[in-house]
Amino acid sequence: MWIADNWKDYEILDTSNGEKLERWGDYILVRPDPQVLWNTGHEHPAWKKKNGHYHRSKAGGGHWEFFNLPNTWSIDYELPSSKITFNLKPFTFKHTGVFPEQATNWDFSYNMIKNAGREIKVLNLFAYTGGATLAAAAAGASVTHVDASKGMVGWAKENMISSNLSNAPIRWLVDDCIKFVQREIRRGNTYDAIIMDPPSYGRGPKGEIWKIEDSIYDFIKLTTKLLSKNPLFFLINSYTTGLAPGVLTYMMQKSLEENNLPKAHIEAMEIGLRVNKSEYILPCGASARCTW
Repeated sequence: MWIADNWKDYEILDTSNGEKLERWGDYILVRPDPQVLWNTGHEHPAWKKKNGHYHRSKAGGGHWEFFNLPNTWSIDYELPSSKITFNLKPFTFKHTGVFPEQATNWDFSYNMIKNAGREIKVLNLFAYTGGATLAAAAAGASVTHVDASKGMVGWAKENMISSNLSNAPIRWLVDDCIKFVQREIRRGNTYDAIIMDPPSYGRGPKGEIWKIEDSIYDFIKLTTKLLSKNPLFFLINSYTTGLAPGVLTYMMQKSLEENNLPKAHIEAMEIGLRVNKSEYILPCGASARCTW
């Protein structure tokens, strides 16, 4: 398992009864997590000091309950020779604007780009609030950031400013990822590194429907056509239960073969977060890393 173990401003303090107790900088949040099928008795004292609690509804969705929590606040993530800053705010369906387990992939991308010894063009698809974009830009890459949500792209730009990366070569696009990739193929554009974190279900800016089980293999196969003649890496992440590491590996292998691309080294594992600095790791999805 790849573990996001380098956080200073974030940690899971405890897990119990379908919930996780988290510290986000100076604030404590309680959020649901379907992986937590056990009960620890809520012995950690921070359960009684929470600043926000997301209550899941049996009918679907849920709502936030707040206790002296600001509308927005920020946390930092330390990369090997720089840091990136995230502006947080609780919003729909329990999210805060950062998936902290993705830090293990930020570290991977940063190190690959930093050690490449050449200029690297990165394409980040389903790019959300920009964690992977900022890590790649901090390493010196030029990045194309694509997300279907105008609000998420705006939020990512705020994180760019807070991270002192306003002068970095980042291209921001609000677009349907599939249609963007199709146009890039027609234009003849290529990228040395591709990152994608597709949702299980989503809608494009014009109502386009995305279902990962129906679309992901064809989309990986399509997107690999954008790799340059000297590719560096292809990274895909998934939170969908059916897409286990072995499935991600096989889809990557078949996509490369069908497009007659150079043979690559592919690793796929679960990603996770350590609980209260213990040996216990909370699983948080799976990633596949294809490198040349």
